Amino acid sequence: MLIAAYRNLVLLFPTSVMEVVLVCFLLSTLQRLPYGFEIAMLALFSIICIYGALASLVNCIFSHRLLPMGSPLIKEKVRWESVPELPCPVANSRLTSSLMKIAGLLEEGGVCGVPTDTVYALAASCKNPRAIENIYNIKDRPAEKPICICISNVEQLVEAKPPFSPLLWEFMRNVYPGGISCIVSKGDWLFKLGVGPAYDRVGTKDSIMIRVPDHTVTGHLCDITGPLAITSANPSGEPDSTHHTMVINRLGHKLQGVLCDGDSNEVVASTVVNCLKIDEVKVHQIFERVKSTMV
Repeated sequence: MLIAAYRNLVLLFPTSVMEVVLVCFLLSTLQRLPYGFEIAMLALFSIICIYGALASLVNCIFSHRLLPMGSPLIKEKVRWESVPELPCPVANSRLTSSLMKIAGLLEEGGVCGVPTDTVYALAASCKNPRAIENIYNIKDRPAEKPICICISNVEQLVEAKPPFSPLLWEFMRNVYPGGISCIVSKGDWLFKLGVGPAYDRVGTKDSIMIRVPDHTVTGHLCDITGPLAITSANPSGEPDSTHHTMVINRLGHKLQGVLCDGDSNEVVASTVVNCLKIDEVKVHQIFERVKSTMV
């Protein structure tokens, strides 16, 4: 009866009646029980059992409580395990609403952890120079180390009309999107690209490093926010973050949000290529050598 009391009233009733029936059988053997009363108890027991079986079957078939079974007479106290509170808002990279949430935080001047085609990065909108300065404080990054910019596709560069050589354009079209960061000369074309307010906060005085990640989520994010200033999401001098939990655990208390995408595609940051002084003859020779090995 105690076990039945933890389940539901329908189970408790036949259990209780069964106890009475057993007493009735005992009295019946002693010939001290009226026959009518014995029949009534057996009939009551049968009706409750039939109803309980029918209700269980119907509720199971339709996956819905169509026939009431009654609530437990004794309710078990459930101990809820406390879930540790996260140090910052998190968002699922597979949800459009989550992407818009992170984009909104960046637009408001926040710094967020985001996935890329290599490792996780800290991102700030180029519309908010102060947010870019915060990146240095968040990861204790030396001031002499420049921060690169991230865009969604090469066509954005084409529209900005930077004075790149034909060879550099050919190189970029072959490596972008991908895990390559190209260092190029700064110029007024960066204002057309949308870097504007952050011109003095990204790159060096004369050069800028550009990333076009081969990552759908990051690309869509850049399409929404415009160019982003990014750098690896790790305290300066420590290993790169290869999972969103690493970003949350190490820097979450300093961030406005983290876009969670699971394991990163790589375990190291992007490869940096200095394109400021390209020996076109030598590069052509390298291209031809690579092509010959691929044939």
